[in-house]
Amino acid sequence: MTRLALVLLWLLSWLPQSLLSACGRLVGRLLWHFGHERRHVALTNLGLCFPELAEAQKSALARRHFEAFGRSFVERGLLWWGSPQRIHRRVRLVGAERLAALRDRPLILLVPHFVGLDAAWTRLSMEIDMSGIYANQKNPVFNAALYRGRGRFGRPLMLSRQDGMRRGIKAIKAGYPFFYLPDMDYGARDAIFVPFFGVPAATITALSRLARLTGATVLPVIACQTPHGNVIEIGEAWPDFPGTDVEADTRRMNAFIEAAVRRMPEQYFWLHKRFKTRPPGAKRLY
Repeated sequence: MTRLALVLLWLLSWLPQSLLSACGRLVGRLLWHFGHERRHVALTNLGLCFPELAEAQKSALARRHFEAFGRSFVERGLLWWGSPQRIHRRVRLVGAERLAALRDRPLILLVPHFVGLDAAWTRLSMEIDMSGIYANQKNPVFNAALYRGRGRFGRPLMLSRQDGMRRGIKAIKAGYPFFYLPDMDYGARDAIFVPFFGVPAATITALSRLARLTGATVLPVIACQTPHGNVIEIGEAWPDFPGTDVEADTRRMNAFIEAAVRRMPEQYFWLHKRFKTRPPGAKRLY
């Protein structure tokens, strides 16, 4: 079944962008109707982060998110098998001069979990050799396809989550910009509770610690879906980071991500149980 799905992704990758996007939105609508657990997770997250929304507004936002997620999944075919010329046309890089200005310095690319993050990896890997952490997928066939797809351009250094941060530190010091996704709930280990949309969220402190250990500059990268493809926005390097306090640095990171989410809330990865780990004594949310 997985191989059949991969063949279908390959076939769909030949479609024009408008039809490819439409197919992806259809996949998202199907997931909305049949993915009861993930629908519950998304609605719970949105209720916590946007309590001002009425039920109808929250449901409409969740539906748009499922469509954006479905589109990002279907568009992986373009990223994995499309020609470099097509990818350049459909995944536009904005702010490349900021990346070029820091090419010879230790660098951390801060990439929040927007649905277009795979497009960001692929497009950036066409410009530079990066390092990044990946999580092995349960399905070995899909895992192999994902690994090949992410490694098709340049010479990326893909580190297993089981390797820990030591190899990541070595990679940064060796000149590999680190493609870093910090905004998921990985449990209480190496995490502190800081606000995310006003909700205490277990947040790993590695961005502050990595920047401190390596002397790396933090460069934010935001992946945006558009009607014509994806736009990867490279922002200004963060000044005065890290600061003198790890908790303040981590709060700053969450505040930055929250501001980016408010720009395009339907594109943030609401299917993840972001608030699964709770402060002592707090009730479960999912």
